[in-house]
Amino acid sequence: MAVPKKRVSKQRKRKRRTHYKAAEATLATCSRTGDPQLRHRVCPTSGMYRDKLIYEVEPE
Repeated sequence: MAVPKKRVSKQRKRKRRTHYKAAEATLATCSRTGDPQLRHRVCPTSGMYRDKLIYEVEPE
């Protein structure tokens, strides 16, 4: 079983982890309102998903 010979310093550990970054969210546009929305999710402004009404949105 592999065992590290020396302790990995905070700086070395952080240098190694600089490439682990969160990916930017991919946005799509709502076909009805044109607002940006997350892919494969219901549009928060229209309540539609794939041209089907999922829930009614109350006008503010």
